[in-house]
Amino acid sequence: MNQLTPKERMKIPRHSMIEQDPAERSRNFSEVNLGYTPELAIEEAQRCLQCPKPTCVAGCPVNIQIKDFITLIAEGDFIGAVKKIKEDNALPAICGRVCPQEEQCEEACVVGKRGEPVAIGYLERFVADYERESGKIDVPEVKVSNGKKVAIVGSGPAGLSCAKDLREKGYEVTVFEALHELGGVLVYGIPEFRLPKEIVRTEIDGLKRMGVKFETDAIIGRVFTVDELMEEEGYDAVFLGVGAGLPWFLGIEGENLNGVYSANEFLTRVNLMKAYQFPEYDSPILDCHNKNVAVFGGGNTAMDAVRTSLRLGAKNAYIVYRRSEKEMPARVEEIKHAKEEGVQFMLLTNPVRLIGDDEGWLKGMELIKMELGEPDESGRRRPIPIEGSNFTVDIDVAVIAIGNGPNPLVTQTTPEIETSRRGTIVVDPETMKTSKKGVFAGGDIVTGGATVILAMGAGRKAAAAIDHYLQNGAW
Repeated sequence: MNQLTPKERMKIPRHSMIEQDPAERSRNFSEVNLGYTPELAIEEAQRCLQCPKPTCVAGCPVNIQIKDFITLIAEGDFIGAVKKIKEDNALPAICGRVCPQEEQCEEACVVGKRGEPVAIGYLERFVADYERESGKIDVPEVKVSNGKKVAIVGSGPAGLSCAKDLREKGYEVTVFEALHELGGVLVYGIPEFRLPKEIVRTEIDGLKRMGVKFETDAIIGRVFTVDELMEEEGYDAVFLGVGAGLPWFLGIEGENLNGVYSANEFLTRVNLMKAYQFPEYDSPILDCHNKNVAVFGGGNTAMDAVRTSLRLGAKNAYIVYRRSEKEMPARVEEIKHAKEEGVQFMLLTNPVRLIGDDEGWLKGMELIKMELGEPDESGRRRPIPIEGSNFTVDIDVAVIAIGNGPNPLVTQTTPEIETSRRGTIVVDPETMKTSKKGVFAGGDIVTGGATVILAMGAGRKAAAAIDHYLQNGAW
């Protein structure tokens, strides 16, 4: 790293990710981004200025030692680099694919002040893939058992991060998952072309090799309540990382028509029930082949749903979003990929009603044009309907992707846990403690729908607080 001057490093252009051709990938479920070669990874790592006080670390919710792992990549020590990442992040191959790096570590990168930032996420993904493909997967060292048991509810990013940190400290950890497959939103919510399930399974296998136990098909709140876990099953603490799985709807006429899905249902049927492998898997989903599909929303989930519909054979795939592209919450990369693949964006447009035929099947949507006013409480400019601008479009399938709320299963059966007006669990933001002694919570069940890396950060924070509580007994 010392052979290049800062000026020379700044002259190296950022290396783009190798991708599948848009025309080809829009009709298959294989991963879109194909990763770096070792040579590209080393050259990209050489762009890092090795700042004495790396601001990128502060931009990462789990505080990965970015400068150190990039140094190791530049030296060609890829296994050393992934070990350095795993000191703070149990799921590097996942984060390297789905984290919004452009809003976190890369936004804080000093190189980005005068050009394009170092591709930190691409480098993280590269070394995680290199480790997996080399067969030299490192398993973190686990301390001798301290005799205490912790139950973790939910196997999404918050639960997995919490499990890893507690297991390393010598706790007996069991993760309870309501579905038949582990990974939570990572497997049911994110399509194969953005996050292959095999990547998730490999990273979970690492936790199993550490000694973390997993129980699937176990709905906490039904098979056990939180009280039963603590009083009858002998768990000393419980972490609730159950995510936000209750879809929101538009509240307009026609949402009960055949052919209307929530994004949760649509993506779960495709991702987890393998509808994309029809007829090998006969999952019940409406055939999108040669149909017109509209997805309402502007976030990553909306992009996932509309791009999925293309891969299921949609003739026209629309994004209907009430603000402009500038206000869209989806990652820039996901919007770019959607456009390249042929998704049609209907911006500054809002649905008024869904139109059905006499037999209750969706056949169209009535929309209204919008204009932007002053910023609202979200900080984005408020969309305002333009009177008299209504028009209709023929569609066969509609997917509503405007967000999710918390599933109340756990809190209904544990009423001592305080919830907010929105139904999210109220916690101490420093310790993730809930209002019930011995119970902690983090991730989307606390924040509402957010990012994988923020959920992981909450899981790690809770693990530290659980350790402190169980070692000291003070609440």
